[in-house]
Amino acid sequence: MHAVIVANGTLESSPRLSELWRSADLRIAADGGAANARAHLALAPHVLIGDMDSIDESTRAWCASARVETIQHPRAKNETDLELALDLACQRGATAITLLAVLGGRFDQTLANVLLLAKPASRHISSRIAATNMDAWIAWGHADIQGHAGETVSLIPITEQVDGIVTQGLKYPLSAETLYLGKARGVSNELVGERAEISFERGLLLVVHLFGA
Repeated sequence: MHAVIVANGTLESSPRLSELWRSADLRIAADGGAANARAHLALAPHVLIGDMDSIDESTRAWCASARVETIQHPRAKNETDLELALDLACQRGATAITLLAVLGGRFDQTLANVLLLAKPASRHISSRIAATNMDAWIAWGHADIQGHAGETVSLIPITEQVDGIVTQGLKYPLSAETLYLGKARGVSNELVGERAEISFERGLLLVVHLFGA
């Protein structure tokens, strides 16, 4: 089951993102993400979750008219609204999760949002951030990338090290090598064709694919 979550970050209208939202089995808005859905995705979520401190009254009314399930949490809580949405998607059986509008705005929130990808990854649930010009996801053991020659691919370890990395289809190949947390060797690689493949033995990699050469 594919769940798509929209948050309260920067979102632009995009046919690609609208189709991801439309075709989702489960659509979740994290608090003010409902305003993003209303403005840019033109389709109400199935579920609205959060402390409701960043949703305007007109968007509340829009959700109510669409009979959106609403799950309200107190403002004083240990999780962000996005984390609550991720937990809900996992609880309801998602096998793949896509996050929209999780970038932009405050740096600390953006960084935390990216690192939240590790949570479903720890359960071997595929999750990614999708934007108009990029995808980013956490891989364990293997990753396939589909694109076009010249597009940028970065491999960023989020564990202390990622061992035994072998790449095919990238301009700067790795052959049974290690990338280390805090070093930038894996940044700004490049597709040489329409597909690249990455395999590795241990650790977690944040894979970032930027569209367009």
